[in-house]
Amino acid sequence: MPRASTVYICSACGGESLKWQGSCPACGEWNVLERSSAARPAGRASPAGAAAAPLALQAAGEPLVRLGCGLAELDRVLGGGIVPGSVTLLGGDPGIGKSTLLLQVAAHAAAGAPVLYASGEESGAQVALRARRLGLSPGSLEVLPETHLEGILERAAERGAALLVIDSIQTVASGALETAPGAVSQLKECAAELVRFAKRTATAVFLIGHVTKDGAIAGPRVLEHLVDTVLYFESETASRYRIVRATKNRFGAVNELGFFAMTEGGLREVRNPSAIFLARAAQPAAGSIVTVTRDGGRALLIELQALVDRMRFGAPRRIAQGLDANRLAMLLAVMNRHAGVSLQEHDVFVNAVGGVRIDETAWDLPVVLALASSLGERVIPGTRVAFGEIGLTGEVRPVAYGEERLQAARKQGFQSALVPRENAPRRPIDGLHVLPVARVEEALAAAFSEPPRSAPPGCAPARS
Repeated sequence: MPRASTVYICSACGGESLKWQGSCPACGEWNVLERSSAARPAGRASPAGAAAAPLALQAAGEPLVRLGCGLAELDRVLGGGIVPGSVTLLGGDPGIGKSTLLLQVAAHAAAGAPVLYASGEESGAQVALRARRLGLSPGSLEVLPETHLEGILERAAERGAALLVIDSIQTVASGALETAPGAVSQLKECAAELVRFAKRTATAVFLIGHVTKDGAIAGPRVLEHLVDTVLYFESETASRYRIVRATKNRFGAVNELGFFAMTEGGLREVRNPSAIFLARAAQPAAGSIVTVTRDGGRALLIELQALVDRMRFGAPRRIAQGLDANRLAMLLAVMNRHAGVSLQEHDVFVNAVGGVRIDETAWDLPVVLALASSLGERVIPGTRVAFGEIGLTGEVRPVAYGEERLQAARKQGFQSALVPRENAPRRPIDGLHVLPVARVEEALAAAFSEPPRSAPPGCAPARS
C-alpha cells in the first residue's frame, strides 16, 4: 500500500520541505510553501526493454521523421516539425487561441496517423463543434474528454497514437496522488509520467498550460525543465495577430518566432510579418522612420514614431512604448552632447508601431533620427530605413547581420539605408543606396537628404 505523507511544496520552484517555513529553502522565496498530503508509491519498477548502446550505433539507426503541423510558421518555430517522442508545452493568456491551434495541428496530423485529443475542459461535443466551425476534417482524430492521467495514457497506448494533445495539464490528475488537479505535486507527477510515456512509445505529446497574471506558465518551474520545448503564445490587446515564441527547444533554435492571424476559420499563418508593422500613412510625416530589427532569427521591418513637444509644466516626460526608457534617456544625452540637439525643455514620446517590443540596440540610430525629425518638423524620406547602435562618445556602432537587414529592406521596396560604416555591404545591392555613417552628427546631416531618383546600387564612401 502507498505510504501517506505530508509535505510542503514551493509554488515557485517545486521544492519540497518536511515542515512549514517562512521562506522556501530551495529558492528563498517567502510565503510560497503549500501543504500537500500525498500518497507516494513505495517504489517504481524500471521499465523493461531499456538497454544501453554505444552512441555511434544510436546515430546509425533510422533517422526520426518529423510530423508536419500543417502550418509552416509553427514548423519553423519547432525546428522543422514535431519530433516523435518529444514533449512540447504551449502557454498563453486565456482565449488567445491555444486550443484552436492544437486542434488544427491534431486534425492535420490525423490525416496520416492516429491522434488522441484529451480534453479536460470541454466535452467531446464542444470540441466537435469547434472543429466544425473551423472547417477541419477529423480523419483518425479521436477526442477523449478525460482528466484521469492513467486512463488517457491507456487509451493512447491502445490506439498507438503518434500524437497526444493534453488540454490542459492543469486539469489532469494522477490516481497515485491525493491532491487536487492543478496542485504542484500533481503537475510534477503528471508531467513526469507523460515524459516517460513519450520517450517509451515515441509518441509526440503537446501540453497546454495556463499562465499566471505575470505571463509565466502556472505551476513549478520544473514543469518547463521536464519538457523538450516550451512555446509561448503572445498577442496585444484587441489585436488579431498572434506570435508563437520558442523559449526552449532541444530540437531547434531558441527564440524563433511564428506569426499568425486569428480569423473566423482559425489561425492562419502570416508569411510576411513585416507588413503588420508597416501600415504607414499615405504621406511621410515628421517623426516617422522605418528600422530593420532581428527577432527570432528573422529580419522584421518596424516603423518607429517619435513626438517632441514643448514641456508645459513640471519635469519633462520620457515615455517609450516597446523600447527601453533608460536607453532613450541615454540617447537624449548623446544628442545634446555630441550633436547639439537639446531636448531638455521638451516632452519626448517614442513608440514602436504594432505593439512589438524591440530588445536589441539597433533602434538607437533610427530613434535619434526620428526625434530630430519631429523637433525640426523635417520629414525623413519614406523610402529610407536606418539601423545602428550609438555609443556614449557619439559613434555609430555596427550591429549583427547587417547585410541580411539590408536585403530584407530591399525586398520590401526601400531604396536607401542609413547604416553604420562597418555594416556597409562588401558588394553592391541592386536598387538600394546605402549611406554609411560613423558619427551621430554625420547621421543627422545625411538623414534628410533626398535619395537619388533611380537609386544606384552600392553605397556612398567605402569603409575606412
